[in-house]
Amino acid sequence: MKIFRALFGSKEETPEEKIREEKARSFDTLKYDGVRALRAGEVRFAADCFNHALELQDDLEVRDYLSQALISAGELLPAYEQLQKLADAQPDNAQIWIRMAHVAYMMEDYGAMANTCEKALLLDGENPQIPYLYARACLGQGDTVNAIAMLTKSITLKPDYFDAYLLRGETLLQMDEVVEAEEDVHVLLDHITDNEDVLLLKARIEHRKGDIEKAIATYGKVLDVNPFCIDAFKERGALHLENGDESLAHVDLQQAEALSQQMPEAADRGQTDDGIERQVKQKYKNNDPYGVFSRD
Repeated sequence: MKIFRALFGSKEETPEEKIREEKARSFDTLKYDGVRALRAGEVRFAADCFNHALELQDDLEVRDYLSQALISAGELLPAYEQLQKLADAQPDNAQIWIRMAHVAYMMEDYGAMANTCEKALLLDGENPQIPYLYARACLGQGDTVNAIAMLTKSITLKPDYFDAYLLRGETLLQMDEVVEAEEDVHVLLDHITDNEDVLLLKARIEHRKGDIEKAIATYGKVLDVNPFCIDAFKERGALHLENGDESLAHVDLQQAEALSQQMPEAADRGQTDDGIERQVKQKYKNNDPYGVFSRD
């Protein structure tokens, strides 16, 4: 390099230029070390790399990586804060607002979730996922009427959005709109067979209608699909008790208690969780505005 400089009269690098080049090299090293760590599941190390990289240079792509490392590490509020910075930089990117809605859901901050859904809906009114998430936010705030409206909008946009049918059916049953809830179950059963959540809703509707024997039989189908469904054992046990069959009730309730002790998280969560939290990483991959996971 010095020979070329001598031949062509190039100036020596100034100290400031050398510092800038060194910072750029360090930034790139930290960024790509972080990406490799993130893909390898080493999320704490990845977050450290991205934080150090951002100290050297503000970069939206690195903030995106950092938000994903933080969500994987369970650091939800810091992840949300990074996503907010992304949204401030690119307010017209609906996918960032959708990500924020997912994180707000996991934090059980339904007000923040509703706000992010509103912004996303203004940007992309044709995306059925957004009103579905908005419905989740409404339910978190006890607003069942608007939740139903949002779920209906999702179904209108995507007629085979079966998650929306399921949540609407569950919400309608909660509102004691049994006939409407049953209509949603019929749609689901026409397209989905042997689904635990759909069968569980069907059993609950049958119970609400007073069809005790049918409900007991349907709870049996739930347990055929998932022999560890705590809610099915509990609710079928209660129906056996209502039917005066104390021995069968005792067996079911005892099994529910045993499973609750073995799987306390499942008992606390309930068996009808639609798995949004478990699907966040995949949703990040599907809705990846900066291509974090799309690179080879």
